[in-house]
Amino acid sequence: MSLVIKPQNPTNPHFVGMASGVDLKSPLDEQTIKAIDDGMNQYAVLVFRDQPLTQDQQIDFSVQFGPLDSGLRKATGAPTRFKHEQLIDIGNVAMDGSVATKDNKKLIGVLANQLWHSDSSFQDLPVKYSMLSAVVVPEEGGQTQWADLRAAWDDLPENTKKYIEKKTGWHSAFHSRILLGDNDYTQEQLSKFPPVERSLVFTHPESGRKVLFPSVHISEVSGISIPEGRLLVAELIEHATQPKYVYSHDWRPGDYVIWDNRATLHRGTRYDLTVRRDLRRTTTLERSFVPETV
Repeated sequence: MSLVIKPQNPTNPHFVGMASGVDLKSPLDEQTIKAIDDGMNQYAVLVFRDQPLTQDQQIDFSVQFGPLDSGLRKATGAPTRFKHEQLIDIGNVAMDGSVATKDNKKLIGVLANQLWHSDSSFQDLPVKYSMLSAVVVPEEGGQTQWADLRAAWDDLPENTKKYIEKKTGWHSAFHSRILLGDNDYTQEQLSKFPPVERSLVFTHPESGRKVLFPSVHISEVSGISIPEGRLLVAELIEHATQPKYVYSHDWRPGDYVIWDNRATLHRGTRYDLTVRRDLRRTTTLERSFVPETV
């Protein structure tokens, strides 16, 4: 059976596809990999149901789409409960397997994920896809929402397009966390991820569509004052996350969702932090990228 993708989002049939016909636990041939890439270029988000994966299986599947990156943990040095450094913990489970208590620092990451962002835009790396595997999910809350930054650009007023098209934003790894009151970082940690300059508007390298690219990671915008820049970013995020651009996913165990960080913003929604939520993320870089060896 080959890959089948059907539109999932009734408000925007070109955003979010329901994918089936592929066993993610098995190695993919080049034709299937290309079909998934083509689907991503069209829909930006693909949802696979009933695909529970072990840690090894998620790594094996993800790496077929490019080198993997472990994100912010490269700076914080936070311990992981997973066997692979490239698995990123998107849950509230402590190192001992219990639900993390309120004084556990990892909950800052859980809360920061509730702000609209694109994964690892604060790194000077060609970040491409993120993939999230649902293991345990709460009965209420804890959805993930994605916003279509291509459609958001298309609908911007012309005067706003002209104002922002040549501007850049400085993406900082710790900006959103400091906004939440988490400022307990050493200079060594901060220096590992210096701010990265990215255009507020760019052309997607594969779909050819223009993309609006605001993010909560942006601390400054080129050519204007810091307050003006932050208000501009807030305005652009507000525009890009209107309901007509957003898909909200109700998780089931075994769900596997892939999204393109170059075409979307996403966030988690609020849930009861005393209830277990265990999701595991991998993030890929563009296939042509060769990671530095140490």
